[in-house]
Amino acid sequence: MKTINIGILGYGVVGAGVAKLLKQKKQLLESRTGAVLNLMTIADIDTTTDRGLDLGTTALVSDAYKIIDDPAIDIVVETIGGETIARQFILKALENKKHVVTANKALLAGYGNDLVKTARKNLVDLAFEASCGGCMPIIKSLRESLVANNIKSMSAILNGTCNYILTKISKDGSSFEDALKDAQDLGYAEAEPSLDIDGFDTAHKLAILNSLAHGMEINLKDIHVEGIRNITPVDIEFARSFGYTIKLLAIGKFHDDHVEARVHPTMISDSNPLSHVDKSMNAIVIDADATGQTMLYGHGAGMMPTASAVLSDIADIARNIILGIKRRVPILGYPEDNIKIIPILPMKELYTRYYLRFEAQDHPGVLAKISGILGENNISIKSVHQKGRNSNGKVPVVMITHIAKEAWVQKALKQISKTDSVIGDPVVIRIEEIAQE
Repeated sequence: MKTINIGILGYGVVGAGVAKLLKQKKQLLESRTGAVLNLMTIADIDTTTDRGLDLGTTALVSDAYKIIDDPAIDIVVETIGGETIARQFILKALENKKHVVTANKALLAGYGNDLVKTARKNLVDLAFEASCGGCMPIIKSLRESLVANNIKSMSAILNGTCNYILTKISKDGSSFEDALKDAQDLGYAEAEPSLDIDGFDTAHKLAILNSLAHGMEINLKDIHVEGIRNITPVDIEFARSFGYTIKLLAIGKFHDDHVEARVHPTMISDSNPLSHVDKSMNAIVIDADATGQTMLYGHGAGMMPTASAVLSDIADIARNIILGIKRRVPILGYPEDNIKIIPILPMKELYTRYYLRFEAQDHPGVLAKISGILGENNISIKSVHQKGRNSNGKVPVVMITHIAKEAWVQKALKQISKTDSVIGDPVVIRIEEIAQE
């Protein structure tokens, strides 16, 4: 039985999970791959902390280049994270003609095109199943299972921190601040949570998935990104009364000459299966021309779910090594020569429906003034909802629009904000009619 030597860069949560599976699932992995997956070396700056795992003959070193430059290592697994030293290590490993497995979505979203070119030049594989959606096989589904499909759209919950916070606000009536603190106490959110709650983590994943779905270069910079900081129990309660749920969605849609790619809080119907994905769980609905809608659901993060996805990549590469083949499946699902630059629709050109909430002054004619400005900007109102005045004399006014253009809505809201009819900035949440609605 062939022995395939593996080195892990980073012995944190994910790295320890990968090591644990390689050690504890040794016989299962051998029976499924037909090879001995030998964890030869782990590199981490901390070589003294007890991770609760007997490494046996596996060396634990502080110098990453003892893995990267070791000719005996076949597969390098990067679990360090970040976009600096991890990028340097991966590029060097690829240049040394080693196959690389990574879960680093930020690095892939920002520098994936260069990494793919380096892997191609050196005829090695770069695998990243764990980068998007944790244990959900999103990458393999887009790259292999749906190969005969044109992907029409993708709608996904890809950040467990945001989903947990929105669930807490919705189910318990918590404030955003209290829900965030609870998520931090449970380990779902980092002490500095901006990457998650401001939507950037989700955008990284959408950039990768767009490339796989449509054969386009990875493009992060043109994705519209909004987070969940401004979502309140008031908006969630209004959404519930209309039969909607608010989720932070990654939305990708293919058109003839461009792609929609946006991340923002979104109102979706309670009939949409994504509306029932709660707490820290992730899910994606893929709408393709041959299959129709396919939904994947599972843990998007955590030691063992992420490690499981990493092992799936290791096993794929091991099988290729056994057969003496490389790069059997293109890294981005399309041969590199077929990857195109497809523009992303500017957000101002988007057409969708909108939920608008104003804190209106309790004066005669205010509603007429707001409605008039919307009408002057080609925005048709489907319904208006007004609750009793607050203790400060403000009146919450909610409007649901018909389909309108983003540029029209933003222009109208600027005009309304300059009047004396409203207090503070209006709340805007886009409504998406997707997934079996």
